[in-house]
Amino acid sequence: MKFIQQALANRLVMVVIALSLVVFGIRATMKLSVDAFPDVTNVQVQIATEAPGRSPEEIERFITVPLEIAMTGLPALTEMRSLNRSGLSIITLVFTDETDVFFARQLVMERLLEVGPRLTRFDFHASIFL
Repeated sequence: MKFIQQALANRLVMVVIALSLVVFGIRATMKLSVDAFPDVTNVQVQIATEAPGRSPEEIERFITVPLEIAMTGLPALTEMRSLNRSGLSIITLVFTDETDVFFARQLVMERLLEVGPRLTRFDFHASIFL
């Protein structure tokens, strides 16, 4: 009750405080970045490898596992998932949110170039997707 009485007694001070809060709010609103559809996805790089006519077991043994071993230990890698279908292997690499997606792609490409010659006994095509 005393606070309300003091506020009514010092109207000028209350108006100055209210105006300063409004100015601060408008200024903060101007600095706020707002997207209509914010990007909440994590940084991912996918390696899709095709080996036509091969069974999922062959894909896993001769393509997916060597690629997963080659990708192990990448900086800022948080998760690695793989999916094997008939003639297709998809490996999804998830990186930390601070990682630049182009840096992550470059790291994966370098590792792919290293492991590529070891996988030449199968006819396959590797592609990188985001």
